[in-house]
Amino acid sequence: MDLSAINPVLLIASLMVAATPILLAAIGELVVEKAGVLNLGVEGMMIVGAISGFAITVESGSPWLGFLASAIGGALLSLLFVVLTQVALANQVASGLALTLFGLGLSSLMGQSYVGIKPPQMGKLDIPVLTDLPVIGPILFGHDPILYLGIALTAAVWALLKYTRVGLVLRAVGENHDAAHALGYKVVRIRIMAIMFGGACAGLGGAYISLIRVPQWTEGMTAGVGWIALALVVFASWKPWRALLGAYLFGGVTVVQLNLQAAGVAIPVEYLAMSPYLITIIVLVFLSRDKSGAPASLGRIFHATH
Repeated sequence: MDLSAINPVLLIASLMVAATPILLAAIGELVVEKAGVLNLGVEGMMIVGAISGFAITVESGSPWLGFLASAIGGALLSLLFVVLTQVALANQVASGLALTLFGLGLSSLMGQSYVGIKPPQMGKLDIPVLTDLPVIGPILFGHDPILYLGIALTAAVWALLKYTRVGLVLRAVGENHDAAHALGYKVVRIRIMAIMFGGACAGLGGAYISLIRVPQWTEGMTAGVGWIALALVVFASWKPWRALLGAYLFGGVTVVQLNLQAAGVAIPVEYLAMSPYLITIIVLVFLSRDKSGAPASLGRIFHATH
């Protein structure tokens, strides 16, 4: 066992990378749930985004086009959930589970010819002076642009929900869809837009795994990240900054357990592998005591009355 081999600066920097896919997926799902919709299909949309982004990046040679394709892929798959829950008025829980199973199968089919291929790499942002700062430079600067996009998206969603009319309407629909409908708001249209935004974010999170965190394609490579993102939204009490904290907590524990494995710590690998999920759940349970953020209409089917 050699703990001196663990570099704390690199560990924190890699923590941010590990947290980004779960943050992107969680922020998207937070908006969906704020609109009163429970979409359990995050894992399915992430894995479809992962293969969509990977395939387009390999074929076009552009990671930017790949990330755009992943967002489109996730949003398009979310339309299946829209048809089931907003048009056919099917049960949201069952529809979300079906979406995840469908996404896992579809991605497996789409990715058969991409196994073992390395995608073109996205360049990192090199900010003069700041990147060269000791300790702070490697941790905060010199990452890929999508990592900063995740943080910016968190801030944007927080500001939108707290300070804008759009955020007020979205929250009104999630709190009481009948009252919002009576006031003249297009409840179904608002929810469709929220669901597609959530799908696009989940797709971006999936592509981040296949293009940056683990730059390759393997079947089922999201490995439960979508489910952790779903849990984060609830445990973060539907607050964007708490979702950020939870994502970084999960990313941190994941990176630490990988480093401990590499250092040869005398703990069975299985225990180390399950530790991120276990510790995240324990800590986030303490964060979840504030239930005030739960939308009152979450998961309820909306019947428009004429």
